[in-house]
Amino acid sequence: MENASKALIIAGAILLSILLITLGIMVFQQASGVIDQSSMDETAVMTFNQKFTQYEGDNVRGAQVNALVNSIIQNNLSNSDDASKQVIIDATGASWNGTAYTGTTAQTAKSGSALTGKSYDVSFETDPKSGYITKAVIRNAT
Repeated sequence: MENASKALIIAGAILLSILLITLGIMVFQQASGVIDQSSMDETAVMTFNQKFTQYEGDNVRGAQVNALVNSIIQNNLSNSDDASKQVIIDATGASWNGTAYTGTTAQTAKSGSALTGKSYDVSFETDPKSGYITKAVIRNAT
């Protein structure tokens, strides 16, 4: 009789251990799914922003600014169904094809509008929620 009760206690302990291990595995799988999703989002944001941040800086030549404008126009066309990935160009007051450019959307910007002999300061603004670049700010270099 004493052996039977010890066997039942051991069997109960084994079942309880299996239950705890299974619960631990389930929690780990759910947590790793959340981590994988957030790292994929960060990678997508970094990849998106990298197309533009390569042009960021002071004293950027006009040819590079034109390449940036082309990149923004292509981005806006390819992401026309996703408003969060649309990038606005703000070149107010910058020398733009001999005159000040006051357009605020990439659709009104024209390829080759920046003067190739001039230098520009290029910076970007991002959406605080998504992290995507939403505006390219282009000014005459000082």
